[in-house]
Amino acid sequence: MSTAIVVGAGPNGLAAAVALAAAGVDVTVVEAAEEIGGGARSSEAIVPGLRHDHCSAIHPMAVGSTFLNSLGLHEYGLEWRRPEIDCVHPLDSGKAGVLHQSIEVTSALLGRDGPRWEMAFGQPSRRFDALAEDIMGPLVRFPTHPLTLARFGAPTVLPGSVLARLFRTEEARALFGGVAAHTFRPLHYPMTSAIGLGIIAAGHRHGWPVAAGGSGAITNALAAKLTDLGGKIETGVRISAATQLPRTDITMFDLAPGATADILGNRLPNRVARAFRRFRHGPGAFKVDFAVDGGVPWTNDAARRAGTVHLGGAYAEIAATERDIHAGRMPERPFVLVGQQYLADPQRSVGDVHPLWTYAHVPHGYTGDATQAIVDQIERFAPGFRDRIVGYTVRTTTQMAKYNANYVGGDIVTGAKDIRQLVFGPRVAVDPYSLRIPGMYICSAATPPGPGAHGMCGANAAQRALRYLDRAR
Repeated sequence: MSTAIVVGAGPNGLAAAVALAAAGVDVTVVEAAEEIGGGARSSEAIVPGLRHDHCSAIHPMAVGSTFLNSLGLHEYGLEWRRPEIDCVHPLDSGKAGVLHQSIEVTSALLGRDGPRWEMAFGQPSRRFDALAEDIMGPLVRFPTHPLTLARFGAPTVLPGSVLARLFRTEEARALFGGVAAHTFRPLHYPMTSAIGLGIIAAGHRHGWPVAAGGSGAITNALAAKLTDLGGKIETGVRISAATQLPRTDITMFDLAPGATADILGNRLPNRVARAFRRFRHGPGAFKVDFAVDGGVPWTNDAARRAGTVHLGGAYAEIAATERDIHAGRMPERPFVLVGQQYLADPQRSVGDVHPLWTYAHVPHGYTGDATQAIVDQIERFAPGFRDRIVGYTVRTTTQMAKYNANYVGGDIVTGAKDIRQLVFGPRVAVDPYSLRIPGMYICSAATPPGPGAHGMCGANAAQRALRYLDRAR
């Protein structure tokens, strides 16, 4: 029987392990932390029984993941729950851009920008399942659906600022800009439309659901599936040097490129080592979880029913704050993401006290305290919010990196999503997962298709590993 070790038990490491184990490989996953899951963990915090997601929280890409959906994870307790409204981007005027799973409802609410929203997102959302076969893998290959990919891909090369000009109303511009800002890049840079287009298209197809009980349910389901397939998981095992790795046919690294290079040292080919050590990390996330009595008193009614709320004001303000954090400047009013997962999944609350998940975009390695800036941004659109705070916990960029070593400098998307790294991953190569050492692969979110709890980075890398085993037999 072939053997494999997977270093790192985030969603991608577990996905890689499941794919290998399903093919008959004897797999062991080792995790440095005492708890598996990487960013897909959940726990009680602040108030007993109040359940918070640690990082990964809303899952428009995971719910449509072809790999996760092939595993029957509902048999292991994974259930998706959807809010009434997916996302709201409130404005100072009291109006808001409102995103529903239904593109027809969203377009109707956007008034004169409705036909333009339909023009931008209608075709890719209706063809998203076919599109995902190409965009959820390496982009440097012949596509399965070339016409669908070409139609989707043409506008993705544009800066977000260019695509935003398609819309005439501030509601539509801000709604698109807030989703595009998930790229953690200045929106006047090329290809900053790509992530916004992908998330919006995925959301119109599958919604922006949460995992019942918390994102840790995704981790737990993958771990249970792996165990049923005969795989093993060991926690509290930190691999810091190649000499600690057992002799196996396959070695997978669910780690940031720099950490992978540190472990392998001079075993890594020089060309790969140079690329991994030059790998660029992006801005950080400063996270605050709140316990809120009675929920957030949003001025805009739709925000009170939304699973996700983006706080950044008008499009021009979002663009300015993203420029600032990229340049290392902390804006007075940072872009803030708010998760109200309890609206779709009430079991996370305790009576009328609800968990509120938030983080602000901050400069890479930011050492200040953004807690008050987050409170002020929420208060801006929900006067009286601070009076409802029962308690809160903070995770700074430094603490983010300690919590998950892949989050270097608080970079929760595992690498700056510039053109080269978005398209190729850690290095320019036809196979972005290969380490150019027989049987060794990287499978973290630094590789295509990038961040999220979809597991596709791990599944893609595992397929390369299985092809290698077939050739070696």
